[in-house]
Formats: sequence, structure tokens, C-alpha cells
Amino acid sequence: MPKKYTFTKDERLKSRKIIGSLFAGGQSYGAYPVRAVWRDLSEKQGSSPVKIAFSVPKKRFKTAVARNLLKRRMREAWRLQKHRLYGKKTQDSEQTALMLIYTGKEELPYTEIEKAVAKVIWRLGKQDWK
Repeated sequence: MPKKYTFTKDERLKSRKIIGSLFAGGQSYGAYPVRAVWRDLSEKQGSSPVKIAFSVPKKRFKTAVARNLLKRRMREAWRLQKHRLYGKKTQDSEQTALMLIYTGKEELPYTEIEKAVAKVIWRLGKQDWK
């Protein structure tokens, strides 16, 4: 049976409280042009093992068109590679909140963003999941 490469509403991180806790006490890893910040959640919200959000700074990319393009590229890279991480997490383990932040100074092509997201997924996969 082929894998479903989807990005569902259940996988999106939308809680301001959780996003705030990510920056207050989460771990981070940088793989240029992407920086990942993650933290295990104490209580599970939904069925997805990872809740994820994407961010591109308005300070560096003034137009919404440029920010949206970079977020779309990060989402697509995540969508196609997340199964590598999901395979390592067990069903009964805690849920992880993850935020991918674009840190590059210029718009990079999709291939470079895809490589950076792959490095982040590899790094998260090395974590000792319970």
C-alpha cells in the first residue's frame, strides 16, 4: 500500500500557549536555511505524533508573497519527508511540538530547503523516543 503524503489539519500547531513554551524551554537545531525548535508535549492533542508550524520573518521578507512562497516550500519538504520521523515514533509516545523557522537572508530554491528539512528530520529521528 503506498504511503499517503498528506499534511492534515490535525498536524498543524496553532496553540499560542504551546508556541510560547517552545521558545521558553524547547531544544533547537539549525540546518541552514532552516532552524527547528521542538519540545515534547505533556498532554496529547489529536492523533498526530508531531504538531508543526512554519515561520518566515517579516523583517527579512517584507512582502507576504515572498513569505508565503518560502512557507509553502518548507511545508512541501516536510510533507514528503515526515514519514521518516513518524516511523521512529511509537503510537504510545508523547507528542512533539515542532516549529520550522526560515533563517536565510535570501529566497533559496526548493532543493536547498528540502535538504535542510531532511537534516532536521534526521536529527529529530536520532532523539531517543520513548
